Amino acid sequence: MTVTIALGPTAVWNAGGPYNLQQTLGIICRGPADRTVRLTHNAAWLAFNTPAGPATLGITQDGPEFHIRSWGPGAELALKGAPALLGAHDDWSSFDSPAFAATLPRLVQDARRRNPALRLPATGRMVDALIPAILEQKVTSLEARRGYATLLRKFGSPAPGVSSDPAVPHDLLVAPSPAQWAAIPSWAWHKAGVGPQRSATILRMLRSTSGLERLAQLPAEEAAAKMQSIPGIGVWTAAEVTQRTHGDADQVAVGDYHLAAYVGWALAGKAVDDAGMLELLEPWRGHRQRVVRMLHLSGFRKPARGPRMTIQDHRGH
Repeated sequence: MTVTIALGPTAVWNAGGPYNLQQTLGIICRGPADRTVRLTHNAAWLAFNTPAGPATLGITQDGPEFHIRSWGPGAELALKGAPALLGAHDDWSSFDSPAFAATLPRLVQDARRRNPALRLPATGRMVDALIPAILEQKVTSLEARRGYATLLRKFGSPAPGVSSDPAVPHDLLVAPSPAQWAAIPSWAWHKAGVGPQRSATILRMLRSTSGLERLAQLPAEEAAAKMQSIPGIGVWTAAEVTQRTHGDADQVAVGDYHLAAYVGWALAGKAVDDAGMLELLEPWRGHRQRVVRMLHLSGFRKPARGPRMTIQDHRGH
């Protein structure tokens, strides 16, 4: 039997200024094989779980105006959170003030001038951000995203509206719910290339789901600190999460395999460690993540030196 899911409530949101949909929501998508997100230059499709059930959002941009459609049992909650998702609460005014901007490196100033339309999104969805971040611990992004995509295809569900509305991308998926993630057998994690340490951390995290969702209501710094009380979740994972759940303008991913050296080369002309990176970024505390985002958008590339991280295969034969 085919269940028809009708179009739910709709809304219009105005960004009030320049806005780049791909730059803003691109941080949510975990690689091109992440079937919970579809982005084009002027449209976005996102499917995810809410406390009321799964939902799909279809977002179309027309200049600064966004037309938002919704499907599924969680449509109203998803629509309510859409402005924050699009970065409505992200305020760049102090960063862009002449006095503050004058303190920034020329590389960052130029990048901001060329990219005035970036917003930092705030999804409020802790589990959706935590699981991919945990999968990326101590492995390459390629390996982690391959594993995440494998698990989504096997255990995800068709997004609301897929079967009844041709506008919804036919392959859009909702990630497993916390209960569904927790029920994934050990062999399936293994087949997806996820080692036992990372899968165990995910299972520990899922035991605290209700508490984690409350963290979305706390300031980003406090949420990041409380998140780290779960064994296996450290400062790197917490920063990766709050950047997406809170639109965190400050936290940087200490412990990242590449970031410290990248920031060091961009700002000091040499590789530095995490402590050196934080020292370089300290003058812009409160906006350190904005500085890092602008560095990435500047097009700067550090010298290609040093060993590459080895891709490991945990799947066996």
